Amino acid sequence: MVVADYEYLVLNFGREADRSAICRTLTEHAEYGHWELARTRTYVGGRTRTWLRRRIIRARRTSVASGW
Repeated sequence: MVVADYEYLVLNFGREADRSAICRTLTEHAEYGHWELARTRTYVGGRTRTWLRRRIIRARRTSVASGW
């Protein structure tokens, strides 16, 4: 059985950041860092906070045959 956990990355964008710059940054993280979009929130003041996640796969140790 493989247990899947996630690690998260939170990105904050100020109100001066335009949508194309945010989209470009998220695309780069997705392509090169293997991140996926988990959540995006835009606040009243114009600040945008984005949560990215990627899977951490922990491999289980296999047993070694006795007699080796």
